[in-house]
Amino acid sequence: VQNQLQAMQMSMMFFLPSILLSGFMFPFAGMPVWAQYIGEGLPLTHYVRIVRAIMLKGATLQNLQYDALALLALMLLAMTIAVTRFRRTLD
Repeated sequence: VQNQLQAMQMSMMFFLPSILLSGFMFPFAGMPVWAQYIGEGLPLTHYVRIVRAIMLKGATLQNLQYDALALLALMLLAMTIAVTRFRRTLD
């Protein structure tokens, strides 16, 4: 992005669909299949599952393996993209 305004607009473009497709506002199982596939690629989906499982069910890390590994993979992907796109500039 070129400036802070564009960065804020881009973050909102990511944030709003994340909330709608993560299962935070609507049940994940009740969504259309295409929306579930998109939701699986969003970090918030896995975070919401982990928090719900711990708070409501008392789940352990073994129960949360899939979502924890998915979050780790998404983090590594985001870090890789950030490092490759980083440019040092003096503004």
